[in-house]
Amino acid sequence: MTIRVGDILIDRVLEMQIPFLSPTDAFPHTPVAEAIEKHRHWLEPSALCPETGKLIIAIQTWIIRTPQHLILVDTCLGCDKTNHYFKDWHQRSDTRWYQALLAKGIDPAGVDYVFCTHLHGDHCGWNTRLIDGRWVPTFPNAKYIIAKAEVDHVASENTPAWQESVLPCIETGQVMAVDTAYTLNDQVWLEPALGHTPGHVSVNLQSKGQRAVLCGDLIHSPLQCLYPHWEYWIDFNPQQAVQTRKQFLETHSETNNLILTAHFPSPSMGFVEAQEDAFRFRFLDS
Repeated sequence: MTIRVGDILIDRVLEMQIPFLSPTDAFPHTPVAEAIEKHRHWLEPSALCPETGKLIIAIQTWIIRTPQHLILVDTCLGCDKTNHYFKDWHQRSDTRWYQALLAKGIDPAGVDYVFCTHLHGDHCGWNTRLIDGRWVPTFPNAKYIIAKAEVDHVASENTPAWQESVLPCIETGQVMAVDTAYTLNDQVWLEPALGHTPGHVSVNLQSKGQRAVLCGDLIHSPLQCLYPHWEYWIDFNPQQAVQTRKQFLETHSETNNLILTAHFPSPSMGFVEAQEDAFRFRFLDS
C-alpha cells in the first residue's frame, strides 16, 4: 500500500511477519499477564498469535520517494548474516525481500540514501550482500546515514552487524556518521530517540503541511502505547527508553502525524491517540 504525505510517497517491503516472543519474554521486568488478558480481544489475531501466545512482529523496510531522492529506512535481516540470538535469523538464504524490492521497480543502484534508525541486525542486514566471499554494499551509489554514536557503539562492541553490515560500507566511503539531529533537507531529518540503543534515531518526513515519523524500535508493540513504562528485553538503557517513548507519544498524540513503526503488525502505520492516562495506537485502516 503506497501512501502520500504531501509530495512524499511511502511504501514498504515486508521481509517477514511472525509470532516472535511471548509478552513475558518481550517485557521481562513487568508483570504483563493481566494486561494481556484485558486486551486480548483486540490483540488477537493480528498482534498476538492465538496458537502460540506470542506477539506478532513485522520486519520491514520503508521506502521513501521524495521529489529529489529515493530513500530506504532500515534494511531488515538480510542473507548470510550472523545472529547469535535467534537461530532462524542466522545465515538466512531467503532472498524474497530483495526480489520484492526489485518487483517494486527499485534498482539498487538508484537508491540515494539508506537510513538506519539503529544497528541491530534486523535493521541493517540488507545493507550488504555476500558476493564471492566478500561483503559488498547492496546499494552501490547510496550514502548510508547512521548516527555516529550508533556507529561508535557497534564498532566498540565489534558486533556482527558492525563486521558484516556497516564496516564494508565504511570501507567503500558510503557511510555518513552523523549527529542524531541530522537534517538532510526541509523534508527529511533525524531526531534523537535514545534508549533502545545509544544512537537510536527517528526519521521525520514533512511535505505540504503533512508529517510522518518513522519511530524505529522506540516502540515495539502497540501495547507500549497503553503501557509506555514497559521495558523491552533488549533495551540498552531501559529507563531512558521509557522517557523517550513517553515524550514521543505525548508529542504526537492527537495530531495528524502518521507514525510508521518498525515492528507493529500490518499495516504497521497509524496515529497516536490519548486514552485515559496513556495512549492508544489507531492503525491506519481501522
